[in-house]
Amino acid sequence: MSKSSPSLPRNVQHAERGVRNAATGRWMAALARCGYAAKGVVYLLIGGIAAKVAIGAGGAVTDQKGVLQTILEQSYGRILLGVVTIGLFGFALWCFIQAVFDTEGKGTTAKGLLARIGYAAVGITYAALAYGAFQLVVGSGSGGKGSNATAQDGTALLLKQPFGPALVIVVGLIALGVASYLFYTAYAATFQAQLNVATLPAQVKQVLIAVGRVGYASLGVVISIIGIFLIVAAFQHNASQAKGLAGALQELAHQPFGLVLLGIVALGLFAYGIYSLVEARYRRVGKA
Repeated sequence: MSKSSPSLPRNVQHAERGVRNAATGRWMAALARCGYAAKGVVYLLIGGIAAKVAIGAGGAVTDQKGVLQTILEQSYGRILLGVVTIGLFGFALWCFIQAVFDTEGKGTTAKGLLARIGYAAVGITYAALAYGAFQLVVGSGSGGKGSNATAQDGTALLLKQPFGPALVIVVGLIALGVASYLFYTAYAATFQAQLNVATLPAQVKQVLIAVGRVGYASLGVVISIIGIFLIVAAFQHNASQAKGLAGALQELAHQPFGLVLLGIVALGLFAYGIYSLVEARYRRVGKA
């Protein structure tokens, strides 16, 4: 949202400014940081579980929903999951604030609006995840569908529409575009600008940058697999070919040297979790 326009009545400008200040103020910033921490915990567990599978320690790869169930099954799991749920809701809300109030300064160009739409899309994803976590905490549901079922249901719905395969191909290409962006982010380390680490020693900053690069690159690998299988599903007109996060990790494990590949990506997802915890502490959060 742009700054208050001089043409607006003064009372409307004050109201708009008040809403913006509340949405980007200290309490919301604290909730956003809790959100980055909760996201970090989720990816630490996803990467850790996948790493166990890769070294033959048992178990099966999982996604965000599976991780929530894993947390619930621990000692004091309901309390722990309640804390994570609050964080996930906070992260979803922060994503919507990023989209509406343009806290990242993306602007209103086509590129900027696309980025802000992306923030909103991420917000919707995490809001659904947070709601599933809330259901588990209060015992009112199963926590929602897993990533594979969600991907396949969405693909099936699109395939039923006019030009359905073309729509699925477009979604797959968008996923590949997101993956390319993540690879570029990893290569150029553009995420540095989002961190307030000027006071940290140079060696520490180099480690944080390396962790971020590995994390973003691994996330790019997973999303690339998801995009490829969406395109495969479109050409085969078969929604069951679509993969979510868990399916993408399973597909990696089935390739030649699959456990090695899975192990590398698992460590990368673990690194992304660590980087999310770094964001919880050092990310620039607040007004643009």
